[in-house]
Amino acid sequence: MATASRRRLPALLSRRNGASAAEAIHGTVKLGRRTKHLVKRLGPGDVAVVDHLNIDRIAAEELIATGVRAVLNASESSDGRYPNAGPLMLVRAGISVIDFPDGDLFERLRDGDPATVEGGAVSVRGNEVASGRVLGAVELERRLDEQRARVDEALADFAENTVAHVRQETDLLTGSIEFPATRASFRDRHVLIVVRGDRHRRDLKALRAYIRDVRPMIVAVDGGADGVLEAGMKPDLILGDMDSASDEALRCGAELIVHAYPDGRAPGRERLLEMVLPHTLVPATGTSEDVAMLMAYEKGAALIVSVGAHFNLIEFLDRKRGGMSSTFLTRLRIGEKLVDAKGVSRLYAPSSPFGPAVLFLAAFAILLAVVAITSPALNDLVQLVWLKIRISLGL
Repeated sequence: MATASRRRLPALLSRRNGASAAEAIHGTVKLGRRTKHLVKRLGPGDVAVVDHLNIDRIAAEELIATGVRAVLNASESSDGRYPNAGPLMLVRAGISVIDFPDGDLFERLRDGDPATVEGGAVSVRGNEVASGRVLGAVELERRLDEQRARVDEALADFAENTVAHVRQETDLLTGSIEFPATRASFRDRHVLIVVRGDRHRRDLKALRAYIRDVRPMIVAVDGGADGVLEAGMKPDLILGDMDSASDEALRCGAELIVHAYPDGRAPGRERLLEMVLPHTLVPATGTSEDVAMLMAYEKGAALIVSVGAHFNLIEFLDRKRGGMSSTFLTRLRIGEKLVDAKGVSRLYAPSSPFGPAVLFLAAFAILLAVVAITSPALNDLVQLVWLKIRISLGL
């Protein structure tokens, strides 16, 4: 009896830790060193192989949406530098997360391999090819609490790096960036800047009434273009490195502006040249998100509404940003013209689509009553119709 209890103990501890060591997972291997590209090829039941240090919230949400059974990571899913909740989100969604920081998964596995994942072991056609460390919910929760308790260290590094780079990016503040001419006019219009983030889908849904009534110009930042299309809309302009937007988004008819390095280098331009898509360049420091907001401001937008933009420390660290100098300078220059999507959705009172119809019917009824009262012949007709109605109803 004692022996049987000892045998059950490891499995019990494993279940309490959130790992699914007892249940073998079978699926098709899909490899991709860039998670944001890999998710476009993943489907339910696949085994995702990534090389993603500190899996962020956005990546976790996209992996969960694909329906994968397991995520095998060639890097540490959480190295402890700051509180990143991505791995815990995956585990809570029932996805097995296994780290292989010391093994080269991309050499041992191939796209399309039929894999079996059991505990931390990965087998292909019955042969074990790699063994890693399963991340459980209890362990991840404990580590997340510890990271939150000493987040001041990450904050100090972040602030120092921000100050160190402010002087290098002052062109964002002085207005020295030369923006290309665009077909669409920004002048005196509301501009919606859509960024691929962990809440851009929710924000777009909350803004449906505002978008319907105001009809703002929609500027998508790289992968944000796909979010706009998913919401049933079309971006007027796409700006970014052009490495996250899908081919469908790039071919949707929007104007394309490639964000280049200050020296003019633009790796993303090669993709557009291969697709034979017309485009322009904007060399500038900072992020594509910052450049899109500055362009809207410089071209005379009346209001800039951000969707999915990054506003707090954890979001910046999740996106591998060591500082926020460009974002700080951008917000400083734009000032009160920039509002977050949540603010718009809370303050904007949508007009009822039935309002005009109700107003018209009320005005028509009043007019009919006035005519009936002032016209004896029509008044007699109305009384006759009313009499017949009473008789038919037995009144």
